[in-house]
Amino acid sequence: MNLYKKAAIAGVYEHPTRWAPDKSAFQIHAESARGALEDAGLKISDVDGYFTSGVSGMAPILMAEHLNINPKFLDSTSIGGSSFDAHVHHACAAVAAGLCEVALITYGSTASSRGMSIGTGLRLGSEPPEQFESPYGPTTVGAYAMVAHRHMHQYGTTSEQLAEIAVTMRRHASANPQAKYRDTITVEDVLESRIISAPLHLLDCCIISDGGGAVVLTTPERAKDLKKPPVWVLGAGESCVHTGMGAQDITDIAARRSGETAFAQAGIAHSDIDMCMIYDSFTITVLTTLENLGFCEKGEGGEFVLNGRIGLGGELPINPEGGGLSNNHPGMRGIFLVIEATKQLRGECGNRQVEETRLALVHGTGGWLGVRHSGVTLILGSE
Repeated sequence: MNLYKKAAIAGVYEHPTRWAPDKSAFQIHAESARGALEDAGLKISDVDGYFTSGVSGMAPILMAEHLNINPKFLDSTSIGGSSFDAHVHHACAAVAAGLCEVALITYGSTASSRGMSIGTGLRLGSEPPEQFESPYGPTTVGAYAMVAHRHMHQYGTTSEQLAEIAVTMRRHASANPQAKYRDTITVEDVLESRIISAPLHLLDCCIISDGGGAVVLTTPERAKDLKKPPVWVLGAGESCVHTGMGAQDITDIAARRSGETAFAQAGIAHSDIDMCMIYDSFTITVLTTLENLGFCEKGEGGEFVLNGRIGLGGELPINPEGGGLSNNHPGMRGIFLVIEATKQLRGECGNRQVEETRLALVHGTGGWLGVRHSGVTLILGSE
């Protein structure tokens, strides 16, 4: 289904907390839902479609009870950090098909205050595909480090080039009063931070925080009469990569196929994009995503991110709010990409606003690059 302008984002809300030991994940979900509905000028009673992930296997039902809603359409898609970007895609399809009229997507997590060291512990999976990796004690950061090693070997990418991504994200975070880390850093700071899994240093890795957010989508007709100007979904694509596909270059990621689909639906070129929100679980995630989306050729990502190109005022600003490397990362970050892109398209971001933003690309990554992962690409546009 081509989703070009079949649904609009009507409201968004990013929960301000980065540390909430006094709250439950359910509370953060609910407070975020209230914020996004207020942003849209809608009521909880208007919601007839609900999308969420991460609370439990029955997340939508449990959260629907907590929110006291009785939606006629539910979605609990769980594909890692890109889950909520997939929810935007699916909500658009549901709205276009008449399955619901007001779709609410929520997320909430207390990963930091519960002391979760996301991605650093051994993953000893018991599902059949994971049994081929479990004996070797893999970690999330180890998988991404493997991709970074391969990229360096294959293309000559350097730790300094990866560090430039972390430095840029921190510079952006310094302009965001809600960001967890706002003190600027240098390339040298990144390279001198301790190795977590070679070649990735501490500052090459996303932070861990509490947090949450919500997004509201609705029909084109209803969106035009609401509180905020609509942000249109112009194109969307999903894909995955896994070891069952056979021998592969681990620097080829799901973004290649999801991006092609999204650009084709939107009917635009890469040069039309004004800014990007790209999942930055690690610096290598950003670099390989840019290549696979087609903003530069394979092997050119290291040079592409230099000389201010991905910073505010550059040719392709990325993650103006600081991203997962500096702003927040409660475990599944995809929803925040949509929230910031929407605010940018509405011109609401103050001193981190990307000038004349009319088209924004969002790309979420879930799972492990180099092993099995998902990719979801959205192209959003303002009026």
